[in-house]
Amino acid sequence: MGGARDAGWVAAGLVLGAGACYCIYRLTRGPRRGGRKLRPSRSAEDLTDSSYDEVLNAEQLGKLLYLLESTDDPIIVEKALVTLGNNAAFSTNQAIIRELGGIPIIGNKINSLNHSIKEKALNALNNLSVNVENQVKVKVYVRQVCEDVFADPLNSAVQLAGLRLLTNMTVTNDYQHLLSSYITGLLHLSLIGNGSTKVDSTFLSLFDGQIANEILLRALTLFQNINNCLREGCPAGQPPFDKGSLFSLLYGEDCAQKVRALVCHHDVAVKEKALAIMPKF
Repeated sequence: MGGARDAGWVAAGLVLGAGACYCIYRLTRGPRRGGRKLRPSRSAEDLTDSSYDEVLNAEQLGKLLYLLESTDDPIIVEKALVTLGNNAAFSTNQAIIRELGGIPIIGNKINSLNHSIKEKALNALNNLSVNVENQVKVKVYVRQVCEDVFADPLNSAVQLAGLRLLTNMTVTNDYQHLLSSYITGLLHLSLIGNGSTKVDSTFLSLFDGQIANEILLRALTLFQNINNCLREGCPAGQPPFDKGSLFSLLYGEDCAQKVRALVCHHDVAVKEKALAIMPKF
């Protein structure tokens, strides 16, 4: 059991590293388009039109899921996945899609030989996995996603989409053990990948006080869970970390200073997380 836990925190750190640059990228993209207007009900295919900028309701999501399940047209499948993925960024729709049985419908598309469809399906699952209840259903795809991450070309869109999903699935330590047999491969990717896969000192910007609270809390929560798994897996004490590794960044003085500053953060939840982490330094 201890070995699995030990492997778990290592895996969590590796996939966090792979997804860190993506989080920073999302922060720089700016807000979604505004100026939403009410529009009449439309057909399922109409809902996949890129000009349709509404958040879909349960009925519309149901139509879209039926369309995704019933068509073999790759263009329609890809558009439907993009629309579902965009709508899965909203917490209400994350629950609705699960209740409509949408997670296995979307998850089935990661088996597609079409790499663009596979990528869009992974992106949709990634957004859905932010919801803890959804993770119970998404976990069945973790091992296949790991296999796909290694099988796809280095730094490919599918590989990066898979790494982002694995990042979300290891925010808590409930599913970290699923990655234990893939640690060597993940470590290899972190060493040979480009800037999208590797982690450099810009990773620490995720702990800056001006970062959006939601992202800041997720980074702090994952750091806290890595600490918990480290304590259980290495009761004798913290092992040495290679210079330049993700762990050397997390446990270095620069990160310590950022976490100390967060103790005075205006958000109570952020402040509590920072206080919980501080003794680890």
